[in-house]
Amino acid sequence: MKRMDEGMPFLLRYENVAWYEDGKIRILDRRVYPREVRFEVCETYQEVVRAIADMVTQSAGPYTAVGMGMALAAYQVRGKGKAEQAAFLRRAAHDLAHARPTTAGRYGKITFRCADVAEAALEAGQDPVAAIVEDTLASLNRRYGVMQLVGDQLETLIPEGGAILTQCYGETIIGTLIRAARRTGKSFRVFCAETRPFLQGARLTASCFAQAGFDTTVLTDNMAAYAMEREGIGLFTSAADAIARDGHIANKTGTFQMAILAKYFGIPYYVTGIPDGDKRSAKDIVIEHRDPGPVLSSWGVPNTVPEVKGVYPSFDVTPPHLISGVVTDKGVYVPYLLDRYFDTEVRDFY
Repeated sequence: MKRMDEGMPFLLRYENVAWYEDGKIRILDRRVYPREVRFEVCETYQEVVRAIADMVTQSAGPYTAVGMGMALAAYQVRGKGKAEQAAFLRRAAHDLAHARPTTAGRYGKITFRCADVAEAALEAGQDPVAAIVEDTLASLNRRYGVMQLVGDQLETLIPEGGAILTQCYGETIIGTLIRAARRTGKSFRVFCAETRPFLQGARLTASCFAQAGFDTTVLTDNMAAYAMEREGIGLFTSAADAIARDGHIANKTGTFQMAILAKYFGIPYYVTGIPDGDKRSAKDIVIEHRDPGPVLSSWGVPNTVPEVKGVYPSFDVTPPHLISGVVTDKGVYVPYLLDRYFDTEVRDFY
C-alpha cells in the first residue's frame, strides 16, 4: 500500500502519530514535543482512551489513535468466542469514540467501521487485528489524500511573499499546505498564535513550518491584533474540530476572538476541513470543558494563589458572518451556503 505521508513533517509521519505493533500502541506525546521526543505506550484500548482524553495526542492525531486502539482491543479479546469478541469491540468502539465529546461523531465513524471490519474478518476466519490495522492505514491514506485537495485550495489563496496567521495545530492541513507550497515554489511568512494552555501553536504548528523552511514567528495569544495591524498579515486560517452545515465552526478556544479581529482589520478568515453531515447547526456542537488546572499553571508551576478559580473550555464557536470561506476538498464555500457541499457525492474522508 502506497503511503500518503511521504514528504510530511516528522509530526505527521504515521509512525509518529500512533502506531500499533505486537499488542502495544506507541503514541507520540505532543504535550512535551519538541522539548522531548517521547512516546506513550498503551497496552489496552482503555489506556488509549485515557491518552486521548489527556491530550497526549490531539488535533487529527486521535483519528489515527482510535483506529489503532481498535486493533489493540481486538488483540485484548483474542481467543474468545466470536460473540464475546464482537461485543467487546462494540464497547471499545463506543469508548474510543467518546474519548473527547466534541469530536465523538468523527471518531465514531472510524471506530465502528473498525468493529465491522473485525467482525467480517472473524466470520472469514481471518485475523481481526491485522484487518483493523490495514483498514486504519487505508483510512489514513484517504484522509491525507482528501486533505491534500484542501491544502492545494488553501495554497492558492495565499499571496506570494505574504504572511498568514494560524491558530492551534491544524495537523494534516499544515502538512498538505507545505507540500502544495513546495510543489508551486510559493514562499510566505507564518505567524503562529501560541495557543494556551498547551501551546500547540508554539510547539507543533511552528515546528512543522520552521522545519520545512518557512519564515516562522510565534506570538502570544494576546498579540493577534498587534500582528494583524503591523506585521502585514493578509490571511487568517485555522482548521476546525466541527463544521456545522449552517456555517458555524468549532475550533480551539481563541479562534472566535481572532476571527473578530480579522473582521475588524479586513483580513479574510478561511476555515479548512470537511463539513460534518450530522451537525445541522451550532446547537449540535458540544463544547468540551476540561480540568482548569493547566490554565492556572505553566508546566506544573502555579501562576495564581490557591483561592483563584479557572475555566477551560477546549473550543469556542465562530459564527458564519466572521468566516470568509470554508476551504474543502470540493472548493471554497461561502459559509451560509455550506449545506450545498452535500448536494454532490461526499468523498470517504475517514
